[in-house]
Amino acid sequence: MLFAAESAGADWELHYGGRSRRSMAFLEHLEETAGNRVNLHPQDEVGLIDLEKILGTPRPETLVYCCGPEPLLKAVEQSCAAWPEPSLHMERFSPKELGAPPRTDSFEIELATSGLTLTVPPDRSILDVVEEAGIAVLSSCQEGTCGTCERPVLEGDVDHRDSLLTPAEQATNDTMFICVSRAACPRLVLQL
Repeated sequence: MLFAAESAGADWELHYGGRSRRSMAFLEHLEETAGNRVNLHPQDEVGLIDLEKILGTPRPETLVYCCGPEPLLKAVEQSCAAWPEPSLHMERFSPKELGAPPRTDSFEIELATSGLTLTVPPDRSILDVVEEAGIAVLSSCQEGTCGTCERPVLEGDVDHRDSLLTPAEQATNDTMFICVSRAACPRLVLQL
C-alpha cells in the first residue's frame, strides 16, 4: 500500500505498532525505504499508540487506513468518529461481533438478471442458496471481511452483517455482501 501511495505521489505517513520491535515485520525495509515517514510504536518501549495525538484532530482530504487486532480497530474507529465520511478505511482479519439479526425467519430473494426467485432459510446464506441454484458468484472469505461477493441491491432493506461497509454506506441499502448479510424485510431484489 505504501508503494502504491508513493507511486501516486500521495503525501503519507505510517504509524506502525507492535508488542516489541522483534515482533514487528519489515522494520529494516521500512526504515531503509521510507525513512522519517515511518513512526514506530513498539509497546514495550513507548506504550500504546497515542491515537489522540495522531487522530484527535480531523484533517480534511486525509484518509486513514488501519488494520490490526480488534481492540486497535475499535480505538481507531472511536478516534476517527469526528472525521468526515469516508475518511476511515478498516481492514479486518476476522469479522466484527454483531448482535442477533432482526429477522430469524426465511425471506425471498429475487435475482433480477436471472429471473429467479429463491427462498433463503434462517440457517443458510444468500450465497449458499444462489450457488445451489446454479448461479456462480465470486466469493472468498465467506465471513464478510473481503468484499468479493458484493452485489447491488435493487429493492429491499438489508441486514448488514459484514465488517466492511461504514454505517453511512450501509444506510444507502444499495449493496450487500451475500455471504453474511441478510434481508431486514420479507423480500430483496438483487442484481444477480
